[in-house]
Parts: sequence; structure tokens; C-alpha cells
Amino acid sequence: MKVLVTGAAGFIGSALVLRLLERGDVVVGIDNHNNYYDPALKEARLAQHAAHPHYTHLRMDLADRQAMEACFATHKPQRVVNLAAQAGVRYSIENPLAYIDSNIVGFAHVLEGCRHNGIDHLVYASSSSVYGANTSMPYSVHHNIDHPLSLYAASKKSNELMAHTYSHLYHLPTTGLRFFTVYGPWGRPDMAMFQFTKAILAGEPVMVFNHGKHRRDFTYIDDIIEGIIRVLDKPAAPNPDWSGDQPDPSTSKAPWRIYNIGNNRPVELMDYIAALEKSLGKKAEIKMLPLQLGDVLDTYADVSDLVEQFQYKPTTIVEQGIEHFVAWYREYYEM
Repeated sequence: MKVLVTGAAGFIGSALVLRLLERGDVVVGIDNHNNYYDPALKEARLAQHAAHPHYTHLRMDLADRQAMEACFATHKPQRVVNLAAQAGVRYSIENPLAYIDSNIVGFAHVLEGCRHNGIDHLVYASSSSVYGANTSMPYSVHHNIDHPLSLYAASKKSNELMAHTYSHLYHLPTTGLRFFTVYGPWGRPDMAMFQFTKAILAGEPVMVFNHGKHRRDFTYIDDIIEGIIRVLDKPAAPNPDWSGDQPDPSTSKAPWRIYNIGNNRPVELMDYIAALEKSLGKKAEIKMLPLQLGDVLDTYADVSDLVEQFQYKPTTIVEQGIEHFVAWYREYYEM
């Protein structure tokens, strides 16, 4: 199978590319290599698979309409996984237009490419951020998500709505995966684990927002990749029981589906830091701060639909995942 993966030099994208190549797929990767965080890390991730004979890498931007049209026409993928996006809740507060260009315009170009080139299945990254002001736990794909708290979250909900339109009008099978706090080796430097590790090793204060009263459904990268693969191999199908009188927000009469993909085991932030301290062999200097604008208090994924339909079961506990991350971090940064 030939698979187009956008964001192929990113954290999740590069891990997915490696897994697809290992099982024998042909992969075309797209990444714009922007400087939202250290481009050298993206190059190092890419180096793991760039020379593989079944891999082709394209340095381009999803917002470039002509380049995207040429990509689909030239490479003719059968399935697409869209992981490219301008990430980060906090960055979206200061730079909202970056999210329009990448997450809205860029995603529209992906949808158009799929529409005009007979793509079997589009799987795309959504986010737990879409739950916004919701407080009912665990978060369920059957809940309403009309109150996002950041433009990042709003852009991800927009992706789900845009995908539904294409599934309805053009019968394009699309599946959205709402990721819950992904972590692990080769992770993003703007994420909590990276920032906490860097600060602890440097003897600098760890900035803990909302005075540590957060819970997060931390999900290890290998568990995320396993979920993506399982979903990719089973194109979305219509729900024959869907009713407009009592509409299910996660399914449709169109071939469109939404799933949570998380660890289903929320962890107290301070317990998470304690596990990181143990793995690093060093105590953290904690600086307590108020809740940051755009943040949600807790995340907790109800993954029952993914378990039932795909036999998805995360296997990596946080303590184990943290150990893997710390080992990678020390090796990569020679510390």
C-alpha cells in the first residue's frame, strides 16, 4: 500500500513512517520543516527513514495549493494520514493566523487531494483540546464539543466538520483521532515532559500551572502508533442507525468516524513530575503558577469505541514511558 503521511518529520509522523515502512508499505512524507521548534530535531527524526528505498520525502507546505495538487497527481497514494498541523495551545493565543494557514487552509488542500484522487481512507489528527470547557469525565466522542478554549482547539474541531462535509458529499471515508497528550522518545520540545526534563537537569525551576491541580491522560507514542495503524487499515463506514432526531456526534450516515485515542488512565501532574524525578535521579525545583489561558483542567479519554471496534489497548504505563523518554533524552543530548 502507498500511504501519504503529512508531518513526516514530526514526533508522531516520523514514528508512523517507520512503522509503515517496517511492515512493507511505500510511504510519501510531507513536512515544511518550520522553526516552531528546533529544526535540527526534525532533521534527526527524518534521518531514521530518509534513505529507505520505499520512502520519498517532500519539503513543502500544506498551504501551497499547487504543490499539494502536484503531490497527489504524481505520487498517487492510496491512503492518507494527515498529522501536519501548527501545534500548541499557548502558541495559538499569540499567533492565531498560523493555525488558519496550516490547520484550516492546509487541511482543505488535503481533502481536495483526497477527493480528486480516489483515496481509500483519510485518517487525520484531531485533539483532546476540542473538549474545551467540557467537565464531564471521561471525555466521550458522544459528547457535544461546542465550547473550545483556544484557536488550536477550534481549528481541530473545524477539521472534523470539514471532513464530515467531504465524507457526505464525495463519499470519502474519513476518520478523526483525538490524541490525548502524546509523549515519548523524539517528542516535541514544547511539551511538558521535554520542558520538565530540561529544567530539572539544568537545575532550573519547573513551571507548574494551576498550582499542580491538573490531570492528564498521558499516552505513549508506541500506543498511539498502534492505534493509528489499526484505524488506517479499516476505512470508516457509515452508521446505518444514525438518526438526525438524536444525532450521534461521533458517527454519521456518511463514512465518517471520530475516536478518542488515549491511555484511559489520567495521572495527577505532581505524580507525573515525581516519576520523572525518580527516573532522572534528581529533584525538581517547583514554581507554582495560576491556570494558564487556554488550558483545560483535566483530560481523560473514554476509548471504549476504539477498544470495541479495533481491539485497541494501550500497554505502556507512565512510569515505563518516562524511563524510555529519559533514556532517549540523555543519549540524544549526550547528558
